[in-house]
Amino acid sequence: MTLLDISRTLTPGHPNWPGDADFTVDPGMRIDAGDSVNTGILRTSTHTGTHVDAPWHYDDAGARLHELPLDVYVGPCQVLTVYGTDAVDAAALRNLPATLPPRLLLNTGQPAHWATFPTDFRALTPAFIREAARRGVRLIGTDSPSVDPLDSKTLDAHHACRETRTLILEGLNLHGVPDGHYELTCLPLPLHGADGAPARAILRPL
Repeated sequence: MTLLDISRTLTPGHPNWPGDADFTVDPGMRIDAGDSVNTGILRTSTHTGTHVDAPWHYDDAGARLHELPLDVYVGPCQVLTVYGTDAVDAAALRNLPATLPPRLLLNTGQPAHWATFPTDFRALTPAFIREAARRGVRLIGTDSPSVDPLDSKTLDAHHACRETRTLILEGLNLHGVPDGHYELTCLPLPLHGADGAPARAILRPL
């Protein structure tokens, strides 16, 4: 079985959203110090690397992570390349069928590894999100760190997702992944009451 890992590898110093907690794994117990096992102490943001946003992240009345159905994150999906510099608009869907798979993953051209946090990335317009939802999309994923620009205060794309009940998957690694149809398996950490969580995402070509 061919599986494509589209998660960002979390290494020491992995760049996070400005102001978010750094990603660190500090030593816990160590065999060479006389302990029976090796352990690590994990510290990071809920939005580190490849991660899902729960609606509560951007809406105080929104669902928290444990309230979201896992089936949205597993099943048929389409990978679509949308290279460019402006925000992704509804025109990006012009040549696609009227009905799309429930999961749409956008390759905006982000590299496989972030040496520094990308500040100039391709966000999404509310019009794109509404049109995708109209065509049956329930989950939008992107290789960008956010569906909104870095300096957005109004989070228009996030709120278009709230309006259309579209869930969000950000920070994918789609470098080198051909456009086409796949089966997505994306499993966020089961953090009760959280606003989001890092996730392991894989594709199986169909």
